[in-house]
Amino acid sequence: MRYLVKKLFTLIMTLFVVSVAAFLAFQIIPGDVVDSILGTEATPEREEQLREELGLNDPPTVRYVNWMTDVLHGDLGKSYRYSKSMNEMMPVAELIGDKLPVTLWLSFLSILIIVVISIPLGVFWAKSRSHVLDAVMSVLTQFSMAVPSFFLGILVTYFFGMVLRWFIPGSYVSYEKDFAGFIGYLIFPAISVAIPKIAMTARFLRNSMLTEMSADYVLTARSKGCTERRVMYGHVLRNALMPVVTFLGMIIAEIVAGSIVVEQVFALPGVGRLLISSISTRDFPVVEILVLYITSVVIVVYVLVDLLYRLIDPRISHK
Repeated sequence: MRYLVKKLFTLIMTLFVVSVAAFLAFQIIPGDVVDSILGTEATPEREEQLREELGLNDPPTVRYVNWMTDVLHGDLGKSYRYSKSMNEMMPVAELIGDKLPVTLWLSFLSILIIVVISIPLGVFWAKSRSHVLDAVMSVLTQFSMAVPSFFLGILVTYFFGMVLRWFIPGSYVSYEKDFAGFIGYLIFPAISVAIPKIAMTARFLRNSMLTEMSADYVLTARSKGCTERRVMYGHVLRNALMPVVTFLGMIIAEIVAGSIVVEQVFALPGVGRLLISSISTRDFPVVEILVLYITSVVIVVYVLVDLLYRLIDPRISHK
């Protein structure tokens, strides 16, 4: 219980620091958001009216307190650039709510592909005694990790979309209209996200298992008559997963926070793409909330990784 309270306090304090940093950063960035919204030909009267409406005439401390108070009450503010009608700006919560399912489903499919493929592949690679297989796997994983994400997305689009014609590039289908078509389209961006992570995880797990296989407890388990299967999966793999869990936690946090490059390549209306467009258009209310979202995802994932540590190795709970 004390551990959870400590982690919750860390989460709150980190979000507070990040919120202050994000708010102050957008106060010192050159440029005027009013000019960005109204253009350069707006009248001084209209500019002053908009400043008053947005609260830009208040001191920074007052604006921050008002912003955080609204956020804590569930009001995330309104976008500067997106509108529901001619006279009504779109609420940030509604705007992000439309984009978030795309990123979350892309994240889920990517993580599923990574775990399902990388763990068996890493175990198989560690158990193999073939020098040829080891050389081939080393080259393939090195290549997969070296290829930039945007180029990998282009390769997946070309191979699966234009050569095999398994999907039509750019034909994104909304999850609200056709969920099956939506998932079918997301598989290919998920593959683009997963390929380098599979290579990293498989290589990391293989090296970790090789280290554990040379440990004294493995010789002891074999001398006591344990089967090779039990030694490998009951002892070696369990201990080898400890550092891999941390690595997977970093990967999961990165993916769930928003696969910006892949969303751009496949024209996915997700959180990552929204973040890029909001920064370029100086839509600060959206960017500030997305920064808090990314921070929250990273911290929550790391807390879950710590809890998973305790399940894999109960000895950690007593340290």
